[in-house]
Amino acid sequence: MQQFIELIRQPWPWYVAGPLIGLTVPTLLLIGNKSFGISSSLRHICAACFPANISFFKYDWKKEIWNLVFVLGVFFGGMIATNFMENPNAFQLSTNTMADLRTLGIQDFSGLMPADLFSMEALFSLKGFIFFVLGGFMVGFGTRYAGGCTSGHAIMGLSNLQIPSLIATCCFMIGGFTMTHLLMPIIFKLF
Repeated sequence: MQQFIELIRQPWPWYVAGPLIGLTVPTLLLIGNKSFGISSSLRHICAACFPANISFFKYDWKKEIWNLVFVLGVFFGGMIATNFMENPNAFQLSTNTMADLRTLGIQDFSGLMPADLFSMEALFSLKGFIFFVLGGFMVGFGTRYAGGCTSGHAIMGLSNLQIPSLIATCCFMIGGFTMTHLLMPIIFKLF
C-alpha cells in the first residue's frame, strides 16, 4: 500500500498521464455515448438547484448526473491530494519561467501558486479584479460562445474529428498566447 501511495504522490510523465486522459474518450463513448467536458456541469447544477422558466435550463439534467459525480470526484480528489498526499519535494518551476515572471513583478515562488497573484490582498485589488472577475467572465462567456471548454473541445472534440472543436482549440491556443505574451505584460505594467 505504501508503494501505491508513493506512486500516486509523484508527478507522472506525459507518456503515462496523456494516454490515460485520452482513454477517457473511448471509455465514455462505450459506456453510454457520453461527451467529456467540465463547463457543462455548471449548467447541470443550475438546472438541478434553480429550476427556472428559462429554456436553457429546461432539459432532463438527471441524464447527466454522471457529469456531476465526476466533478464531485475531481473536487474531493483535489481535497484529498492537497491535505493527505502532499509531495514533500519543493515545487519545481523552470528558471526561464521564473525569470519571465520576475520581469512582471512576481517574486514569491514558494507555493504551488505565486502568492503575489493568489493572496487576499491581490484578490481585492484592481489587478485582481481584472484577472479574476473580468478574466473569469471572459472565460465563462468564451466557453458558452465556443460551445464548450478546453477539455470538451481539445480532448473529446478533436478525438471525434470535429471541425468546430479544431477551430475552438486553435482559438483557445491563440488567445492563450496573446494573453501571455502581449496583454499580460501590459496589464502588469499598469499596476
